[in-house]
Amino acid sequence: MGKLLNDDAKEGTVHYSGTEGGWGSVRGIVETALRERPKAAALDTLRRQNKPGGFMCVSCAWTKPKNPHTFEFCENGAKATLWELTSRRCTPEFFAEHTVSELKGWKDYDLEQTGRLTHPMRYDRVSDKYVPCSWDEAFGAIRRELKATDPGAAVFYASGRASLETSYLYALFARLYGHNNLPDSSNMCHETTSVAMKEVTGSPVGTCVLSDFELCEAIFFFGQNPGTNSPRLLHPLQEAVKRGCKIVTFNPIREKGLEVFKNPQSPKEMLTPAATPISCLYLQVKTGGDIAAITGMMKHVFARETERWAAEKIHVLDVDFIEQHTAGFDTLKAHVDATGWDEIERESGLARADIEAAADVYVEAKRSIAMYGMGLTQHVHGSDNIKQLVNLFLLKGNIGRDGAGVSPVRGHSNVQGQRTVGISEKPELVPLDKLAEQYGFEPPREEGLTTVHACEKIQSGEVKAFIGLGGNFIRAIPEQERMEAAWTKLRLTVQIATKLNRSHLINGEIAYLLPCLGRSEEDMQVTGAQAVTMEDSLSCIHGSIGRAPPASADLKSEIAIVAGMAKATLPPNPKVPWDDWVADYGLIRDAIEETYPEQFHDFNKRVFTPGGFYRGNSARERVWKTKSGKADFTLPKKLNSWGTEDKEGRWRLMTLRSNDQFNTTIYGYSDRLRGIEGSRDVLLMNPEDIAAAGLEEGQVVGLASDAGDGVDRRVGGLTVTPFLLPRGCIGGYYPEMNPLVPLSWHDEQSKTPAAKSVPVRIVA
Repeated sequence: MGKLLNDDAKEGTVHYSGTEGGWGSVRGIVETALRERPKAAALDTLRRQNKPGGFMCVSCAWTKPKNPHTFEFCENGAKATLWELTSRRCTPEFFAEHTVSELKGWKDYDLEQTGRLTHPMRYDRVSDKYVPCSWDEAFGAIRRELKATDPGAAVFYASGRASLETSYLYALFARLYGHNNLPDSSNMCHETTSVAMKEVTGSPVGTCVLSDFELCEAIFFFGQNPGTNSPRLLHPLQEAVKRGCKIVTFNPIREKGLEVFKNPQSPKEMLTPAATPISCLYLQVKTGGDIAAITGMMKHVFARETERWAAEKIHVLDVDFIEQHTAGFDTLKAHVDATGWDEIERESGLARADIEAAADVYVEAKRSIAMYGMGLTQHVHGSDNIKQLVNLFLLKGNIGRDGAGVSPVRGHSNVQGQRTVGISEKPELVPLDKLAEQYGFEPPREEGLTTVHACEKIQSGEVKAFIGLGGNFIRAIPEQERMEAAWTKLRLTVQIATKLNRSHLINGEIAYLLPCLGRSEEDMQVTGAQAVTMEDSLSCIHGSIGRAPPASADLKSEIAIVAGMAKATLPPNPKVPWDDWVADYGLIRDAIEETYPEQFHDFNKRVFTPGGFYRGNSARERVWKTKSGKADFTLPKKLNSWGTEDKEGRWRLMTLRSNDQFNTTIYGYSDRLRGIEGSRDVLLMNPEDIAAAGLEEGQVVGLASDAGDGVDRRVGGLTVTPFLLPRGCIGGYYPEMNPLVPLSWHDEQSKTPAAKSVPVRIVA
């Protein structure tokens, strides 16, 4: 399913006939502003957003250019800022009027529309309400509970929003306390990247920098939707297309951002019908079918190598690179040669001719970039997806040179950076010996808990305490209903947040809700206004300083909250100056530099480097920190990443995010770019599948898990909606579909939940 771009195939389905960007994006921003009613400071914040010396967006992790546009924010970035700077307030008076049981019945959108949290709160089980408390009371109670808890029974979770400074202190707090139980949001999205890329290239992150997009001749997208998840990426894509770069997309859904883009910052495009087609070829691969599609591309590349060498004595493959820098080539080639086209077409859902057309673009391009998202990572064999993509790019030496590379598109604004400064359950990824020397203690050496492992131990009762540094953990994880039941058996739950969400309503015996400053707000400490830093998808570090007035005088910064809990809990250590760090964040950066001198040398001097400062990447330098000492070709376990077998009545469910959403945050009910308005309770199906299943458009149905583990998991009230999807694949929104995902349904290597190919049945 694919071919060249046009809307004819969408007839008879729900779809959006406009372009990505354009006046639709402007309207989306205005509608959010009207809902949130932000103060005047929001305009100044947007003016400074993603610019050198300014405020770094709290939304996606796409890089910030050295020479920014007049407006260096996208629709969803503006929504995130307006959401944070809302004039709405969620006060102690609000909590006095509503029980937690009542609030559990509210939708995600309605909870967050109560506004910014203004005061530290304690859950009172007798009244079933949150009641105000002092910061000292909260820190004292947390101290008592943590001191009474075995460190191995505590989990310190971090969302990808917290700064490098906060993350460094949080990880240090955990290890001084005595554990490596530091799962973060990466466990739920790109941990597959961290595991697979590190295994085969020696680097756990992508290999590209922004200048590569000015030199590449082809870009291949797999399972990523920049129009919703990272719209600023569309600017370099548009520029690449205009200079002749070809973009090929493999994705089950025809996402508007990879079809056509109307630049909101171009007067010509805004005032005329002009727009830029993005993909020259758009192939709707079956969800879970990417391994087969990439195998087909390699099969054609090998065929072209044979033909061109025979006819012209010219190589298609980079044979010198393969010889000098890789291991396992002959085994891979034998595997690809032995795989038949019938099998490739069946597993991918694509025609051989279309796959060969994509491969021809790759063959003819001297420099190519691969970009991907959770459409590759969130499968049972997601790691094999990524390794197969690396296989393809090693064939022509497209890793470790200018204008080429593999570039995963990360989600949250600092999710990659948190791993860089120690938020990891894997002790081998953290310089523990250096930390021991620096802070005079013996760090724990035991493997910590991933998100999946933490959930398993919460269910079994082995975990007793949970601290959440941002995020909406319970809403984001699989097995939601069973996890909520287990959650209430925890002894201590602490949530650090800016707005109310569902995770704050499912509480342990002792529970605190601690409100923090937003990144856009002025963070004034003893030594003056403070800046923080974060790392983008391209491994560049950016400084950010907020100027908006805080939502409440009772808020503390994330750093002050982490330090307050740590200082209250841990014995005094002269080498660990919590108070000094809170007073001056530059001292935290000095500490980070001491721990990671190669990556963070002259950290404070480089904080506001235009375009960020690059922390380096060994694979980009063709230094392969792998077991073989080279970049490794590997073989996939199967030709699909779906993790089970197709059978009658079983559907492949992929979870989706809307245009009015960022992760679990719901800004509104408009998924404009897919033509869906007013509801998130939809089931997207190919019209032919609707007819074959005996269903009708508009019929309300439910989904039930078909994982074969005997557990009854259901989501109901879904309206059947015709949509252009591959046959056998259906779509529904995240996080509403999470109750259907078994906790055991995850990538085999990284434990990332396999939310892009969930086996389900349609039920009445």
